Amino acid sequence: MPNSNIGNKKQTLRKPVVLMTMGTQERKGHDYQVMTHKYIKPLVDHAGCVPLLIPTCCGTEDLEQYLDMADGVYLTGAGSNIDPALYGQENQTPEKAQDRNRDLFDIPLVQLAIARGLPIFGICRGMQEINVALGGDIYQKLYVEPQFNDHRENPEDPVDVQYSASHGVRLADGSWLKKLLGTDEIRVNSLHGQGLKNLGEGVEALAFAEDGLVEAIHAPKLSPFLFAVQWHPEWQAAQNPDSVKMFEAFGDACRKQIANAQGVKKISSAA
Repeated sequence: MPNSNIGNKKQTLRKPVVLMTMGTQERKGHDYQVMTHKYIKPLVDHAGCVPLLIPTCCGTEDLEQYLDMADGVYLTGAGSNIDPALYGQENQTPEKAQDRNRDLFDIPLVQLAIARGLPIFGICRGMQEINVALGGDIYQKLYVEPQFNDHRENPEDPVDVQYSASHGVRLADGSWLKKLLGTDEIRVNSLHGQGLKNLGEGVEALAFAEDGLVEAIHAPKLSPFLFAVQWHPEWQAAQNPDSVKMFEAFGDACRKQIANAQGVKKISSAA
């Protein structure tokens, strides 16, 4: 007779499936859907999850079906800006690329993922998408705001220099992030021309740059795990203990999601 415990163990050990939405990129007259290698590796190596890359060029008709397959959502950075019309502003940076297909996919993705209680991790543009999805807005040209420093990288620098630590980030007192990292302040890279202005409904700041800019957020009243940062922890994550801890925390949240779902299924089958 087969040992049912073996099957249960295999089910428990299933790696979480995490949705990663891709972006539009034009190359030699062809439109591509792309995702950068540097975002995928730490999700696999440190979060212990299986990435499921999702095109954003085909509309949202299949969004619920994608979410049916997911144990978490991971929104990455990109070279494009969010369309300011989606947060009630005129476009102040017409020279910058936009990706409206990704905007129109990711904003409802965030809202539906929260409704399902799925863990969400956002980086750079991903953090801005979360804020917009929850009714917040963005400084489009952070570098002209007199109260803030210029958070952009120097495009003439080598990539390693662009992604090197450039300023401190103060972690909010009593926050779970401060407990996770075990410190009051960390050093982070900085490669963004935009930043969060008014926080969306339920969004709370977790960390601040030296000039007061919000650098990390969560939404504890909306989600058991919604976490996003403005910097790039995915860059050479294996060499940064803080980055490793953040990806591990996201992976743990996704595994908890599986465990909770299995518990519901067991109760339903028993009934």
